[in-house]
Amino acid sequence: MPLALQFVRSVPRWLLVRNLAGRWPSLATGPLSCLRLADLPPPPLPTPEWVRVRPRLSGICGSDLSAIACKGSPYFSPFVSTPFVMGHELVGDIVETGADVPREWKPGANVVIEPALGCEVRGLKPPCRPCAAGRYAHCENILRGSLKGGFQTGYCASTGGGWSHATVVAHHSQLHPVPDGVPDAEAVLAEPFACSLHAALHLPREAENHLLVIGCGTIGLLLIHGYRMAGGRGRILAVARFPHQAEMALKLGADECLGLRPTGDYYRWVLEKTGSLAAGGGIYQPELGKPVVLGGADVVVDCVALSQTLDDAMRLARPAGRVLLVGMPGIPSGVDWTSAWYKGLQVQGAYAYGWELLPSGRRVKTIQLALEYIKASPGRLAPIVSDQFPLADYRAAIECAFRTDAPGRFKTVFNLTHE
Repeated sequence: MPLALQFVRSVPRWLLVRNLAGRWPSLATGPLSCLRLADLPPPPLPTPEWVRVRPRLSGICGSDLSAIACKGSPYFSPFVSTPFVMGHELVGDIVETGADVPREWKPGANVVIEPALGCEVRGLKPPCRPCAAGRYAHCENILRGSLKGGFQTGYCASTGGGWSHATVVAHHSQLHPVPDGVPDAEAVLAEPFACSLHAALHLPREAENHLLVIGCGTIGLLLIHGYRMAGGRGRILAVARFPHQAEMALKLGADECLGLRPTGDYYRWVLEKTGSLAAGGGIYQPELGKPVVLGGADVVVDCVALSQTLDDAMRLARPAGRVLLVGMPGIPSGVDWTSAWYKGLQVQGAYAYGWELLPSGRRVKTIQLALEYIKASPGRLAPIVSDQFPLADYRAAIECAFRTDAPGRFKTVFNLTHE
């Protein structure tokens, strides 16, 4: 049977990794972790409306790393079924189709899978309110229907996942054809690009807006690219942790990018670049804690969502501005919400994707639009997939994915064509 990388639910292992992997990182992928590389049979097709896909590339996402390290919020724990094969970002070939699959989907077709497991995928009618509104990533029925529980492929015991030499099963509504000429190393970015693009499409496009993007990892970079591809003309100020991230942010459309700086210098840079200092804004030191800012960016996009970045985001948004959470937050500590209250900020999440209504009046799925933008900008996103590993080297791959400080490193993927 083919190899697959499973996540196995075990409270003792989860607690061990959560509490000790910070000191001994190898625990997160070692024999005492929640991961198991095993020979597994391919999952059956849940209904005749499903297809079987053999992955070629499958990405390692920040949410995957959070699960592996047993960090972050337990919010999603009721909405998964274990053991599950990980991997929700994938490109591959259809190898089998059910009897009720539309004829457009045939064996050999090159596809990406949209992993959200909403009502249509689960065979439920009528759909819940979010699914009916085109927001199927927020489905209220993710524990019902023809599948076991799971909010996404790669977190559901019924579907399999991309980190496998076996196959993953998908409902035909989850399939998107890869445009001709788009290589696998760019097509595998369609799902994370759709997450970033969904957020970018809700940003103001007018040139007079100042947008502060905190974090230039994969999600932040794809958001900058997506905003520009969608016609956004606002001034993008990006904050990057590493020099190679700053360089890529500028290539993809950021107007200016700041590396790591002391808090005071960082805040002053934002106020200078947004024109807030010239307009009377400033930085003030309270009796305790971090500086207080008057002025700031029209929208702050937090693509990291750590406690520090969330606190910075609310301090650096202008009065009546917006803070958009695109990174996956955990349970923040030390965040001073006084900024949000005093400045009347709108703090909004941006999770996943769905149907988008464009200014032109066109209605399109976010992931389809992401593939179109990838096709329209050949090679622009290719450097983001910086490292590929065979599945058997999963420990090295996951360690690589955690170490984004290495020059030129952005995204790590599994290459499933390597036996």
